[in-house]
Formats: sequence, structure tokens, C-alpha cells
Amino acid sequence: MGTNLQLKQFDATRAASAESEVIRVEDAHKYYELGETRVHALRGVSIEICRGEFVAIMGASGSGKSTFMNILGCLDRLTSGRYLMEGIDVSKHGKNALALIRSEKLGFVFQGFNLLARTTALENTELPALYAKIDKRERRKRATDALAMVGLAERAQHFPSQMSGGQQQRVAIARALVNRPSILLADEPTGNLDSRTSVEIMEIFQNLNDKGLTIVLVTHEHDIAQFAKRVLVFRDGKIRKDDPVVNRPRANDVLKALPTLED
Repeated sequence: MGTNLQLKQFDATRAASAESEVIRVEDAHKYYELGETRVHALRGVSIEICRGEFVAIMGASGSGKSTFMNILGCLDRLTSGRYLMEGIDVSKHGKNALALIRSEKLGFVFQGFNLLARTTALENTELPALYAKIDKRERRKRATDALAMVGLAERAQHFPSQMSGGQQQRVAIARALVNRPSILLADEPTGNLDSRTSVEIMEIFQNLNDKGLTIVLVTHEHDIAQFAKRVLVFRDGKIRKDDPVVNRPRANDVLKALPTLED
């Protein structure tokens, strides 16, 4: 009974959110030419993601999930099909326009933290705002707020070498938030982290999603995918499954049952 109710609530939420669609991909195909070989990475993918969703993408290597993520991040182009972000047909834009879209609408978090070693947490967090030509005072305020949002207000002046892997990933998340994106794209964000720290990162993502941020997460880890609201499974360039997460765990509850790691 509980499962059926959750499924009905999921469908009702999706229907009610149709007008607030942030991502629409229509009949997406992507080919790569490798010498004399043509690789068909995406094979007619169509999907809608609404504002406020938290979607996990899974699939084996070569399934098409990384290609799909690159398309969503405006880092690659479709061979055919359409990609609309907040109603904008991204596939029709040039490099400069795509760079502006990435800066204004997207936040990126990767498996590698990609922090500048000789730069403080605050300065690392500020970088996207610097490229977006936001004035210094506003830039500093946004970076300070973003670090507070991920629980690192007291670490603002620390360098990456003075922080744990989990803290560095929190800085990377703060950096992704500083330009106040519509969509957060996270590619294996827990891949370099231990089990407890991974759940701590998922707690941050769930809290951000609770505040309305749309999140798309790529992961190989089934237990990490369960923290999302919806899971897409790619295989052979197609979406083979698209299901809501039933009995979705809350990361803060899971953390209470996990032992604290000791050095």
C-alpha cells in the first residue's frame, strides 16, 4: 500500500511540474568518429527533468551516461535531436553562447575536486563568479554564503592541503553554487570518498534539493543513487529504466547509524 501511494505521489508531482520543466531532450543521437569506426553513443534518448527533481544516472562504462551528462552540461553537441534547457534550444547556440549558459545556469561537481592548491577555500569558491565578471564585493558575499551552506564557514581561509577529501569536495560544491545555477550536475562526486563522507555529501545534496535546486547525479554506486528521487539506467546508448526511488533514505538518518571514522 505504501509503495503504491509513493508511486502515485511521484506521478502527481511530475504532472504538476510539467510547466516547470528545466531539461527536455528529444530523440538525441550522438556519434563519435574514431578513425574509420563510428561509435553510436546515444541512440534516440528522450527525457524530461522538471525543476526541483533529483535524478541519479547509472550504467556500465560505455552505456552512454557520460556522453549524456556532457550534453546536459553543454560540453558536447548532439549529432541529431534537440536539447532544451528552460525552454532554450541549446543545440542552436555557438561556443560563446554555450559558455555563457554554463556560467549562468549550470554548476558542476566532479570526482576530482579540481581545487587550486595555493588558493584558499574562499578564493577557490569565488572563481566562477570572477569569470562571470561579478564585482568583488558581491563575489565575496556569494562565496562566503556558499561555504556556509556546505558547513565550511570556519574553513574559508584554509588551503586544500589543510582539508580532508570530504572538506575539499564541500568546497567544490560551494564553488558550483556561487553563480546560483538552475541545475547542479555532479559526476561521481563520491567516487574518491569513504562511505561516511559519501553520505555526508549526499546530505548536502538532499538539503540543496529540498530548497528547490535541480540535481542530476552520475554514480556507479547503487546505495548513493538511492538518495535521489528518480533513477535513470543507461545501457547501449538508451535509457532502459526510469523509476522513482521508493522508500528513499534521508542521508541525515543514515549518518546517525554509521560509525564515526577514526584516523
